[in-house]
Amino acid sequence: MNKNIVSRISSIVYALVMAVFGINHLKMGNAMSGYVPQYFPAPVFWVYLVGVALILAAIAIIINKQTRLACYLLGLMLLLFVVLLHLPALMHPANAQMSTLSMTMLLKDLGLAAAAFYIGAHNE
Repeated sequence: MNKNIVSRISSIVYALVMAVFGINHLKMGNAMSGYVPQYFPAPVFWVYLVGVALILAAIAIIINKQTRLACYLLGLMLLLFVVLLHLPALMHPANAQMSTLSMTMLLKDLGLAAAAFYIGAHNE
């Protein structure tokens, strides 16, 4: 199989995962607002904004328009989650279970950011 086909299919699968995450943000905005740091005003707004950003990035990847920009912005957003959400939660966990969850989320978003940057850098 042509490596370009494998790469394209992988990019689409990644985009579909991002779209599902985005839809979940829109469906569960109130429930997810507790994850937004207290120093951010209007937490539900941020959850919805992230949901829309995830869906728009997914669409850009799937239709292959402005993919590089979309992926670089998506990767930046995910890195911001690592720094602003997961790292502080990891450094000051409420309990051992939250420490494990924070590490898991930090690594997940770090890996997803790396994948976004990779897709953006290798877009044709």
